[in-house]
Amino acid sequence: MDKSLFERLGGTEGITNIASDVVENHLVNKTVATRFAKSDIPKLKNAAATFFISGTGGPDVYKGKDMLASHQGMNISAVEFMSVLDDALAALKKNDIAQREQEEVLFVLYSMRSQIVLV
Repeated sequence: MDKSLFERLGGTEGITNIASDVVENHLVNKTVATRFAKSDIPKLKNAAATFFISGTGGPDVYKGKDMLASHQGMNISAVEFMSVLDDALAALKKNDIAQREQEEVLFVLYSMRSQIVLV
């Protein structure tokens, strides 16, 4: 039986590391960094990790808003969205995640585009 994406990404610890790296990448990404300038970074990292854990087959630990509600009124552009995906891919590579899992994660993230890019 195949392992879940959650397990293949290293479980809670692996995903927490990936999510932390994604947020760190956002903070230095000139395309989106200003969107995170006033954020509570530990809270943001926790939200990203728990969302990712829940969304990949791990325990249902995410307690935040859904994607539509969290991004409503932000007017996120397609360029910003793709830049965020680039940050995620870089974090996956940094954490030595295999190609198959990288593709699965990017597919899932891209599938949320219509809930995030509302312009």
